[in-house]
Amino acid sequence: MPGNIRLLSTDFDGTVVCRTGEPFLHTGCMELIQKLQQEGAVWAMNTGRSVDLLESGLLDFSFPFRPDYILTSERDVFRPGSNGSKWEPFGEWNARCAREHSELFTSASSILKQVIDFVNQGTKARIIYEADRPTGLITSSEEEMERVVKFIDAARQHQPKFHYQRNTIYLRFCHTDYHKGAALNELARLLEISRENIFAAGDNHNDISMLDGRFARFPACPANSVAEVKQAVRQAGGYVAEQDCGAGVHEALLHCLADVDRKTVERLNR
Repeated sequence: MPGNIRLLSTDFDGTVVCRTGEPFLHTGCMELIQKLQQEGAVWAMNTGRSVDLLESGLLDFSFPFRPDYILTSERDVFRPGSNGSKWEPFGEWNARCAREHSELFTSASSILKQVIDFVNQGTKARIIYEADRPTGLITSSEEEMERVVKFIDAARQHQPKFHYQRNTIYLRFCHTDYHKGAALNELARLLEISRENIFAAGDNHNDISMLDGRFARFPACPANSVAEVKQAVRQAGGYVAEQDCGAGVHEALLHCLADVDRKTVERLNR
């Protein structure tokens, strides 16, 4: 197995995909991931996007090939469908995740009400609803997001299982046990892949759970990552790239592969 990496877990927006200008995809990064796939590694797209939004993103940005697995909404685990569908739940994880979130939002209804009142009365943020249930919010700025998360952190002290995932001006309410790192860990368990053989890359707050060293031996982030992500990666002994987005992921992958097998890097880089 090349460089001892058997599983790659990468964020989508701001990590593999550059949203600030063309090219959206870094050719060297895509070619290296594909070479690793061809040599037996599996690639999981680990994103805050839903399945539908991820599918549209793969099309919109003209991905030359598809991930082997997808981890969506910062918690769900999907594999390629066996009955004609593109994706299907992998194991019982998604059902358990949905059940525990439903139970949590019922028990934490008073906290949700406090948050909604704070947002509606004291900010320009907007609450997001799905099926008449509040699932998250969008703030008017990242500065406003800081105010909102400080309020939630104080409000959740008596209900510690109630938490959130944030990315720029977007926030999703969630159960503290379900996040990108937990989804990666479940996929690794199902595939019987050790933490020692996992590479993970992301750029924003909601990626920290898969970059803090608990679930991936090789955590990394591109140069455009927020400061908190860079700090988490450094503390985990990972690699902070000097280049942005896909170019940074390519740089980080080559670095991590070189750490364990320089001959492999020379071959893959040819």
